[in-house]
Amino acid sequence: MKHFFITVILFSTISFASNIIIAVASNVSYAIKPLVKVFNQSHMDTKVNVILGSSGKLLAQITHGAPYDIFLSANIKYPQHLYNANLTLNKPIVYAQGTLVILSKKPRDLSGGLRLFLDNSIKKIAIANPKTAPYGVATKEALEHLKLYKLVQDKFIYGESISQTLLYDISATDLGVVAKSLLFSPKMSQYKEGKNWVDVDISLYTPIDQAMVILKSSKSKLEAKAFYDFMLSSSAKKIFISYGYRVP
Repeated sequence: MKHFFITVILFSTISFASNIIIAVASNVSYAIKPLVKVFNQSHMDTKVNVILGSSGKLLAQITHGAPYDIFLSANIKYPQHLYNANLTLNKPIVYAQGTLVILSKKPRDLSGGLRLFLDNSIKKIAIANPKTAPYGVATKEALEHLKLYKLVQDKFIYGESISQTLLYDISATDLGVVAKSLLFSPKMSQYKEGKNWVDVDISLYTPIDQAMVILKSSKSKLEAKAFYDFMLSSSAKKIFISYGYRVP
């Protein structure tokens, strides 16, 4: 009888525990950890599995049948594509707006902003690939706004995602343009505002609307909806702001 009750308890635990898999744009790699932690305070039986990658590659995985429940994109274009293809339960909704910074691994005068890219001492510049990463699109737009893109494009080292761009920035180039949200990790604390990084003027690029959708193929729709709703809550917005985002 004792073994019977143990079996029932174990079965109940397994039955009520749920998993969701979230495809997350790499710029959210640091913010997603506290987001999941706070979500689990009220949803202890839902395990959130996070898959990180460039939005373009995550989109390709989804269209090829990857078993994700929610897609947190770095733009609104890719979720809209899925919605238009009737692959989502909802229209894309913006959960945060990303921002850009210029980052240099060594201290330098950053007061010139993006015009610093013209300096002859700057040989290599890391930027996200505009073909695969929404932050690359925004970077290109900001440079074109200042009529700099064609003048400096020979210096570019392209990252396929914004996380890869950050890696290039601090290891293989003189400086680069990355997501501000990626500065909020312990290993990045050595880089100081005004000395190593500075914000890119937000008037130079279209707001980076980061949107999410629940996928129709989700096998845990109730749990996915709970996380989706949490991402629009005041608690989530506070976390996003603390990680360098703007919120709608």
